[in-house]
Amino acid sequence: MPQLDDEFLALPLKALSDAALSRAKDQGCTYAEVRIERIRAAYRSFRDHALDTTADSELLGVSVRVVHNGVWGFASDITLSTDAAARLAERAIATAKVSRPLTPASVELADEDVYAEAAWVSAYEVDPFEVDETTKTGRMLGLNEALLAAPGVSHANAMLGYVHENKHFANLAGTSTIQQRVRIQAHLTAVSVGDHGFATMRSLAPPTGRGWEYLTGNGWDFDAEVAELPELLAAQVAAPSVEAGHYDLVIDPSNLFLTIHESIGHATELDRALGYEAAYAGTSFATFDQLGTLHYGSEIMNVTGDRLVDHGLATIGYDDEGVGQQQFDLISGGILVGYQLNRQMAAEKGFGRSNGCAFADSPGHIPMQRMPNVSLQPAAKGPSTEELISDVDNGIYIVGDKSWSIDMQRYNFQFTGQRFFKIDKGRLGGQLKDVAYQATTTDFWRSMEAVGNSETYVLGGAFNCGKGQPGQIAPVSHGCPSALFRRVNVLNTQAEGGQQ
Repeated sequence: MPQLDDEFLALPLKALSDAALSRAKDQGCTYAEVRIERIRAAYRSFRDHALDTTADSELLGVSVRVVHNGVWGFASDITLSTDAAARLAERAIATAKVSRPLTPASVELADEDVYAEAAWVSAYEVDPFEVDETTKTGRMLGLNEALLAAPGVSHANAMLGYVHENKHFANLAGTSTIQQRVRIQAHLTAVSVGDHGFATMRSLAPPTGRGWEYLTGNGWDFDAEVAELPELLAAQVAAPSVEAGHYDLVIDPSNLFLTIHESIGHATELDRALGYEAAYAGTSFATFDQLGTLHYGSEIMNVTGDRLVDHGLATIGYDDEGVGQQQFDLISGGILVGYQLNRQMAAEKGFGRSNGCAFADSPGHIPMQRMPNVSLQPAAKGPSTEELISDVDNGIYIVGDKSWSIDMQRYNFQFTGQRFFKIDKGRLGGQLKDVAYQATTTDFWRSMEAVGNSETYVLGGAFNCGKGQPGQIAPVSHGCPSALFRRVNVLNTQAEGGQQ
């Protein structure tokens, strides 16, 4: 297991947090927290035989958030001295005083255990920042070269991104934690240009909370997938365009994770359901008055939120309000039974305890309610993907994500994909193209007739879920099995009115 970063540990973490918390306490704050963070991020893109783009960033700073006279105050800086930390507490209090006339109710926070001198490190083996650039570039260009050597591939594109986060958190209650997590993403795209126009086929490797070992066979076989892409691309180029209509769909986890993200993950954020997020990315049809009664999906639909699954992008030991990791139900037996919470919303709505969904993407931003890993659970003795397909007379097997669209209440949507295979009398046929499936959230999930077993389950996700004003991004994973949906509306994206 990797050790905590010595360079981060060498910073005066306790002195800085003590200085800020002491000043906040002396000034009458009922709550105060300090975050000291270092975030390193790298991005590389490759086109054909060469490195195309490289970008590296490092952010190191400290933030203080307080509750003073019942009002939140926040301040941040990049100066790491005890005097500066104390001044940050004063600035945060000054902000709270200015905000007092605009705040209708006093802030109350749900109780949480104290975690003293706690440490947590994510489940990875090799920090990508410790791997030399020649090795990383050589690996990605080698995969590109394998694509370019195949017939029908005109161009090959690759992307590699990785992040290393260190975070110290402390609050007036006595919680003091240090965390470290690493994540990585890589994908390859084969491009065909010809008389047919322009076509692409992208790899399915999901981003993950792993290290460089992900690119060398631990967690994903990139070489095997790259070997398959040219043939899949050629079949797509030659495939007929889909005939619009209603089809039974078997949806692979590589596609379904994104539908979960948009139609469940965002819809069960309590700040959306309460209208707090309306100015930026909409509210939610799953309003608070429907908790415990909303028939979200079929009775086989069980969705959890968690902050603890190995290699999850949203997995942490403690959130940015000092709440310990946990798993909780969002949808059980098809019924909406929970929301994603921070400590303020948990107290406001009588939940008793936060489920650990407060996160800020940098020391310069205030924590807000952010999505945990949100996952559709498999059936203990459920079918395999092949068995799901065998139960379909006229349908489509959908693999890989591509474009998507959903309304401001997370209710009306349509999604495309990477690969679409015709299902005829229980057997897979050739590929189709120009496919998009369209539904309302509740109609779609109520049409789910079967979910696969744990062998079909894959943890997908994204690095860059956006939310808030100023905008913040957060990494999040979504696990799910293959699943069967009956009579879903399928559009032809090239037909008039279809998605382009």
